[in-house]
Amino acid sequence: MSQPEAIVPDGPMTAAPPGQGVGARAWVALGALWFIYVLNFLDRQLLSILAKPIQDSLQITDSQLGLLGGLYFAMFYCFIAIPVGWLADRTNRVRVLAIACGIWSAATVACGLSRTYTQLAVARMTVGFGEAGGVPPSYAIIADYFPPHRRGMALGLYNLGPPIGAALGIAFGASIAAAFSWRDAFLVVGAVGIVAAIAVVFAVREPRRGGLDGLAVGAVQHKAGFLETLKMFFTNPALLLASFGSGATQFITYGLGNFATLFLMREKGMALADVAVWYALVVGVGMSAGIFCSGWAIDRFTRRSKRAYGLVPALSLVLAIPFYCAFVWAPTWPLALAFLTGPTFLNYFYLSSSVALVQAEVRPNQRVMSGALLLLVMNFIGLGLGPTYVGAASDFFRASHPDHSLQMALYTLVPFYLLAIGLFLWLARVLGRRTPTEVSQ
Repeated sequence: MSQPEAIVPDGPMTAAPPGQGVGARAWVALGALWFIYVLNFLDRQLLSILAKPIQDSLQITDSQLGLLGGLYFAMFYCFIAIPVGWLADRTNRVRVLAIACGIWSAATVACGLSRTYTQLAVARMTVGFGEAGGVPPSYAIIADYFPPHRRGMALGLYNLGPPIGAALGIAFGASIAAAFSWRDAFLVVGAVGIVAAIAVVFAVREPRRGGLDGLAVGAVQHKAGFLETLKMFFTNPALLLASFGSGATQFITYGLGNFATLFLMREKGMALADVAVWYALVVGVGMSAGIFCSGWAIDRFTRRSKRAYGLVPALSLVLAIPFYCAFVWAPTWPLALAFLTGPTFLNYFYLSSSVALVQAEVRPNQRVMSGALLLLVMNFIGLGLGPTYVGAASDFFRASHPDHSLQMALYTLVPFYLLAIGLFLWLARVLGRRTPTEVSQ
């Protein structure tokens, strides 16, 4: 840690013994936060799942679709997370989360009511604004409900929200669109989110900051300054490498995820009804298994060496490359889906690793802000630029490969695998060079 002197105990200790169990209240909180995360990602995935009917209805190009799911969304999602994180570190994190959920859910309803590309773009920007306040407060709340030796597992379970949300978004969105209209899917999901925003206030109690970390009372209660946290984060090599490695990985996952359904339907001949069943199954099972296994792996292997924070995601990405290339190449959609199970499982090992590293690396009163900074870096690179790049690349290749423009665009994501692997190996090297004193701090 870059500021070890700031966390040296100077008063009565507040931590629970290492062997203390986790109470029912912690599990209830985790369940409620997980459900909010499911809604968060379900909403985010609707656009990519309903890409073809939205394109047909509003007459938009791949580039415009990429901007909707990428840069337009990320501009607000990434940068608003910073002031939201600062606010949540200094106020009630549960209330911040509830307000954020209400905003993005209302904006989701607006997506379903949009009649033009401009209206849809404004609605998606507002969704990004609201979703910026969802994940960082949740990370910090979970860290204060679970002791350090159980956080990897808890964060791994919480991070099952994206795969479950993605799978539900695929199954629900595709089914509704096939039976009724793509607009109805947005309206229903938005309404559920508004109800959840109200319910979370009653389901989750604000935990005491740093109560399970063994810190002095004064250190826990101290309000971290904005610039102080900003400087700490961007001068810590481990945090920067984890952020950029995650960003390079997300460039792949979001670039692929935002166009996978369109790719399978347009270039592999998959029907929307098949998407609702088979693609949903691959995404739900593959991502869930990958994120859960990564949480288990981080808890187990970081006890032996902190280098595992970098080595685990690096190894998973090495194994993912041949499966990804086979998926893009496959001539039929059943074969493509079979190969897609590999990267769907392996591409998400980075998430639990990076989140757990950040929560372990910073002081409790900097956790929300630090989580927001992690999301800023990795989501601006991945969420903001990944889909935008793939959409633009697809339109670029349309002249030379009119029937396989998306296939060519997806092939160009392979170098980003190599970049991410290199960054995570660098992270492992940095963590491996730390002295025993630095590691203990």
